[in-house]
Amino acid sequence: MKKQLIAILLLFHISFAYSQTLDKKYLPVVNTFITSVKSGSVEKLSNKIKYPLNRTYPIPPIKNKQEFIKRYQEVFDDDLIKKIIGSKASTDWSDVGWRGIMLLNGELWLDTDGKLIAVNHQSRLEAKEQARLTNTDKSKLHPSISNFIQPVLVFETAQYRVRIDDLGNNNYRYASWPIKSKMSDKPSLLITKGKWTPDGSGGNHNYQFKSGDYSYTCFITVMAEKNSPPALLVISKAGKEILSQPAKNLTP
Repeated sequence: MKKQLIAILLLFHISFAYSQTLDKKYLPVVNTFITSVKSGSVEKLSNKIKYPLNRTYPIPPIKNKQEFIKRYQEVFDDDLIKKIIGSKASTDWSDVGWRGIMLLNGELWLDTDGKLIAVNHQSRLEAKEQARLTNTDKSKLHPSISNFIQPVLVFETAQYRVRIDDLGNNNYRYASWPIKSKMSDKPSLLITKGKWTPDGSGGNHNYQFKSGDYSYTCFITVMAEKNSPPALLVISKAGKEILSQPAKNLTP
């Protein structure tokens, strides 16, 4: 059930190769965050989160301070807390350009203002909740797509609702519907044998699917400049782009 998380962590491991030691100007930012975690004050830490804080699909994102306080132990288990409070800003943290500041190999990310923007660690509580929600998710889908190893994401463009699932052995499935349809309806398009490819060093990646002369590429943005869409659907025919639509909503 942790395959998606492992894939995300792999992306951040890639970014580690491009990282550098922490610039001295960010030492106070990181040390302040470490102190906030060490204090044990969930209220204090809740002010240092950039919301929404995404979690592994189908676990919903943490939308605000109240939700963070309620779900704190799901995200910050003993293992993660020990890694944070036992870390040294000068040696265990790195700034990776505009992408932000990461702990170790990308287990946790801050922006340059010290706000928490990503946690790629999964606690046992979250793993259990992910398994429960995945089973619930399967029960609501059309029977033709109810079998998979792990759900990956769902996003919507102006015209389509797109779902990607991991079928195992690096085989991803693409399902799409007209935007007004539900996922309990039979998909209008279903493609398997999709491939996952990393894009650069910041965790961005894409999923590629082919059906005859058509190719469908879903670009997923993990780290991006302000106002970039979280996902982009590009459809090509015989190598020529015929559609490009940004995501309106993304459930990672």
